Amino acid sequence: MIRIVCAQTPLPEMNREWLETDGRGGYASSTLENCHTRRYHCLLAANLRLPEGRYVLLSKLEDSLLVNGGEFFFSRHRYPGVVFPPGPSLLKEFSLGICPRFTYRAGDVSVEKTLLLVRDGGTLLVRYDFLSGPAPGVLRLKPFLAFRGYHELMHENPYLSGRAEVIENGFRIEPYGGMPPLFVRTSIPSRFTPSPCWYKRFEYAEEQERGFAWQEDLFLPGIVEAEIAAGGSLILTVSAGVPGGKPSIPGAKDSSPRGRETTKEGKAAGNAACGENPAALWETEAVRRQEELSEDQKLVDSFFAGQPEGAPADLPARPQTGATHDDKPLEDNQAGGFMGGDREIILALVRAGRQFLIATPSGRPAVIAGYPWFGSWGRDALISLPGLAFCTGRIAEGTAILTELGRHEREGILPNFFSADGKPSAYNTVDSSLWYFWAVQELLRITDDADLVRNRFWPVMKRIVGRFLAGTGFGIGADARGLLHAGQEGAALTWMDAVVGGVPVTPRHGYAVEINALWYNALSFMNQLAARFTEPEWSFADLIPLLGRSFQETFWIHEGDYLGDVFYDGKLDRAIRPNQLFAVSLPFSPLVLDLQARVVRTVREQLLTPCGLRTLSPADPAYRGRYRGNAAERDSAYHQGTVWPWLLGPFGEAALRVAADQEQEKEILRKYLRHFLQGHLSEAGIGSVSEVFDGDPPHRPGGCIAQAWSVAELTRLYYLLNKDHY
Repeated sequence: MIRIVCAQTPLPEMNREWLETDGRGGYASSTLENCHTRRYHCLLAANLRLPEGRYVLLSKLEDSLLVNGGEFFFSRHRYPGVVFPPGPSLLKEFSLGICPRFTYRAGDVSVEKTLLLVRDGGTLLVRYDFLSGPAPGVLRLKPFLAFRGYHELMHENPYLSGRAEVIENGFRIEPYGGMPPLFVRTSIPSRFTPSPCWYKRFEYAEEQERGFAWQEDLFLPGIVEAEIAAGGSLILTVSAGVPGGKPSIPGAKDSSPRGRETTKEGKAAGNAACGENPAALWETEAVRRQEELSEDQKLVDSFFAGQPEGAPADLPARPQTGATHDDKPLEDNQAGGFMGGDREIILALVRAGRQFLIATPSGRPAVIAGYPWFGSWGRDALISLPGLAFCTGRIAEGTAILTELGRHEREGILPNFFSADGKPSAYNTVDSSLWYFWAVQELLRITDDADLVRNRFWPVMKRIVGRFLAGTGFGIGADARGLLHAGQEGAALTWMDAVVGGVPVTPRHGYAVEINALWYNALSFMNQLAARFTEPEWSFADLIPLLGRSFQETFWIHEGDYLGDVFYDGKLDRAIRPNQLFAVSLPFSPLVLDLQARVVRTVREQLLTPCGLRTLSPADPAYRGRYRGNAAERDSAYHQGTVWPWLLGPFGEAALRVAADQEQEKEILRKYLRHFLQGHLSEAGIGSVSEVFDGDPPHRPGGCIAQAWSVAELTRLYYLLNKDHY
């Protein structure tokens, strides 16, 4: 559990954000004070099939308790020049266990608020427990509706139908035709007073800083009030479609790959979902989550089997030890091996990983690249699958996603982007196809299921390699030296794909170093499988040595002891970037061991920070040490020095591969991760890992608050550190 005692931390509550997800791409998220600072903050964003996409339905609640003549507020709003309510926050503690929980105190009044999104249900549950108070009170709830795409903002308009239909203990409203109705109900007797009006100019500070539109109008249908005594509870149910049920969207079908609907648990959830018993729905979802937590704890326990450890501990809000504000991780005096605090860190990562594995509204398995604004991306999914699924025992889910990705191969290229419902909509990468081979390698390494690989993935791999050798779209093809070239002027086909004004910030067309490392690895894996499957026509025994020699001759910089980044038009880009690491970290390397060790040393010295790897050496004139400003300014720094924590996975794997003393290197990496994550898991997206950090100290987190490959690669690195022999 992550526990934050607000009075004991110097971090502002509005700088830290919580996240709750529903397994279908929907989510809820805000700051600790429940004062929205992003357009993406909301209490119910549902991933709909019709209309397709993620829509913010319920933006927020103005929730308060009236007792003994006073009114105590549990959320905040920012308007022009005003924060309401004024004065200090009543939030005393936040904890993240199976769901977010907030504890408020004012004198002898104490209230606990807990939020749950029902799995696959399109339903938000908000529970209020009136822990103590001098007298009975009235819980007053004002729901503010948005009903807009999650990238957009809402403004007062004449098209909204503000009429709310009173139902038992709540109301039903259908603001726009073509959108699902919203049902709002309480678990105890309540009264709904219609008072339709627009609240104007809510301000979102993060959007203002990011250079986007940052003011919004929200619609209030009316006020829900319920009398509650000290020791009593109320559960608010907010559901799209039918009360407490799954989204009732025309043409939608329920096809969860987990098959919960046919289980006893699924039927119980369905019965409770009718809205007649919110308490039963709450209990069913809480039990399901406890079962998931038990599964995750068993997995984490395996990391500690046979190892000495200290007592388990909650993650602190902000540890006194951790990374310094220079670029050197702190040393500590703890004994070797996993420590008691590591248990909560690893468990938090394993738990966070579940949030990215989803089934779309039509049942397609997918990976959400990051919350709150990313969708499903092919490259991100393939890099994330080993850490999110294979290393955590979620083999069936990972296999289903990998199968779905392979199903969309076209002319050797895999999609870069999928719609909200899982349909491919962009084929514009060179490396997604090559990461597919690595994901299959990781699955085979963990399961040793060669039959699965041969029947499910081998045909896709053969089509990809065949098209790459023959040449395919975007200038992708192999030359006489075996090297793979891709792209043309103005195209951004690798993971460093930021574009400003139609021009790639980091031009990498030609022969990119990690693309050719991935190509070498793919051909070597094909060669290995061809022998195992007795298909000699797919053996590349002659091409692989040629490719290895060509790789070294093309990219190695002798006077610098590292690999250049891109070879194009007879010139080698000599920038020191982390892309060269993949020539060491992948299962098959085109470099001899001595050169591998030199690459790791250069990357460690030039790019490693306390929270990940820089994308460019600070010594480079093009280096940008701050990831902030408007969209163009941020994109200009995105791969020009900004730190990415996902790169710690390949860095750790490469460091272990070349280490003279692997146990010593493992301990260095354990301490590094401990110092990084003890602080970070409660400083930005609570319980998860951010997308990026500033290149310069103090390495402020930025981008998405929960990034799939950040969580995945740190989880996979812990998995590698747990192996007896790397």
